[in-house]
Amino acid sequence: MISLNQGEMGNVIRITAIHLGGVMRRRLLDLGFVPGAEVEVIRRSPLGDPIAFRVSQTTIALRREESSNIEGELIHHG
Repeated sequence: MISLNQGEMGNVIRITAIHLGGVMRRRLLDLGFVPGAEVEVIRRSPLGDPIAFRVSQTTIALRREESSNIEGELIHHG
């Protein structure tokens, strides 16, 4: 189990848990960050924050504090 912010470029992670609440949890669920979804790490900014992810054919950038609260299992090394 790793959090999304620990993924390397090209890794694919299957989401198993989201440890956020309230509006942020609802927003992430609406964007496709749901348990069982496969997320690919696309790019990191030069300073490491934010990180771009591809989920449901959409590229979305999340801050480190958000992506550290989403856990999953690594299913493909980039």
